[in-house]
Amino acid sequence: MIRVFILIYVFSFSLYCEGVKSGLEVLEEENFDILKNKKIGVIVNHTSINSKGLNLVDIFIKNNINLIAIFSPEHGFKGDIEGGFSIDNSTYNLVPIYSLYGKTKKPTDEMLKDLDTLVFDIQDVGVRFYTYLTTMGYAMEEATKRDIEFIVLDRPNPISDVIEGPVLDKDIKAFTAYYEVPVRHSLTPCEMAYFHKLKSNLKINLKCVKMKNYNHKMFFNETNLPWVNPSPNIRNLNAAILYAGIGCFEATNISVGRGTEMPFEFFGSPWLDNESLVEYLNSKKLDGVEFYPVEKIPDSDLYKGEKVKGVYIKVLDKEKVRAMDIFVHSIYFIYRNHRDKLLIEEDGMKRMVNEKFLKWLYKGKEPQYILNKFQKGIKKYQKYLKKNNIVMY
Repeated sequence: MIRVFILIYVFSFSLYCEGVKSGLEVLEEENFDILKNKKIGVIVNHTSINSKGLNLVDIFIKNNINLIAIFSPEHGFKGDIEGGFSIDNSTYNLVPIYSLYGKTKKPTDEMLKDLDTLVFDIQDVGVRFYTYLTTMGYAMEEATKRDIEFIVLDRPNPISDVIEGPVLDKDIKAFTAYYEVPVRHSLTPCEMAYFHKLKSNLKINLKCVKMKNYNHKMFFNETNLPWVNPSPNIRNLNAAILYAGIGCFEATNISVGRGTEMPFEFFGSPWLDNESLVEYLNSKKLDGVEFYPVEKIPDSDLYKGEKVKGVYIKVLDKEKVRAMDIFVHSIYFIYRNHRDKLLIEEDGMKRMVNEKFLKWLYKGKEPQYILNKFQKGIKKYQKYLKKNNIVMY
């Protein structure tokens, strides 16, 4: 038994030491064999790089892959455009870039007419309302209609295999609320593609280029892959981990730190009693974090130029952090103490969390009651993943 344990430990340790190879790097190792003699479109952005920092588009051009079209998601091909801003079409090295966050969010007949294969390679953050995987899902559906092969080059879920929050309500479908998964869903892009194919009964020719040396318990900093901010306001791993909870405040008039140096590691408003909130949160002894009262003046976005009384979240142990716990405890306190000033955009909150959450909040249900209620959906989701062999690593 001891020998078996040692062998497992050595094997796991070797994976961490060797470093993860993304689907793109595995494709390179295999000499692009699955792309030979095909007319290719790619769905990519600035995160579509190998361990040397080379972008997929440049790699494909250098290796004479027949690249016909480039498709870019929210934030654009270079990833430098703030969320919510419409993006125009453009070109790169004479290859057209079609924006899937502009006049359309789905590739059209004109965009797809010359393609045999679509390749998706974008680093996601592992949170349901982050839009890159919705773009993937939309493209899969359009590829299905036209019998276009769809290949996903897999990348890590940067925030590990932890699952948090309620499963999306079945009657809700939106760009930021597309998959019937928990808020923090644990899946990689390839796994989500297979989940979507199964759930939506897509008759699609789907292929996945899996990573090497990856396991689901890894956080991104353990992969040895280069970190690139996936979007302008997810600037480090801590922000990505906290985004699953703090991002839900974007359906309210609480700032999430956009326009400051610490988006999603800070939240607040000019009217918030941040010192009392910090005292309350620290008294709850939430795992993996500490809270500090901080004041910031955003230079853009909500409360631009105003003094925001907020809370800084210090991550002590990323494996223990539960961002939804932080959000639920925080909004419970804010609703109880600032009901006259807190504004909730209810449709937005239903998309980010779910409808029952709002009912529980308005009825004054305790945070732990709400968090316990989320577990039923999580367990059902986990059973579905296991039954259908969705998890690949």
